[in-house]
Amino acid sequence: MVAWRVIAYGDKVWNVDARAERPAASYARYLRVLFRVNSGRMQERALWADCLAEASSKSALFVQAERIPDKALARLLVERLQ
Repeated sequence: MVAWRVIAYGDKVWNVDARAERPAASYARYLRVLFRVNSGRMQERALWADCLAEASSKSALFVQAERIPDKALARLLVERLQ
């Protein structure tokens, strides 16, 4: 699987994947990101995080996701690690 983004934090490289989720009884889709450590072998650790992005369609959501800077994703990763 090819990562959507790659972020270095500390001594690790993290692959970042974006997912669009729509809860039952909702028309809005929400962005979730998955951070996985890239160690050259099996993925060691995975962390899910919710982003503050919402849209009525997947395509609109992923357009918003493309505008999220790597620094914002890194801050989200740090929050999940603490």
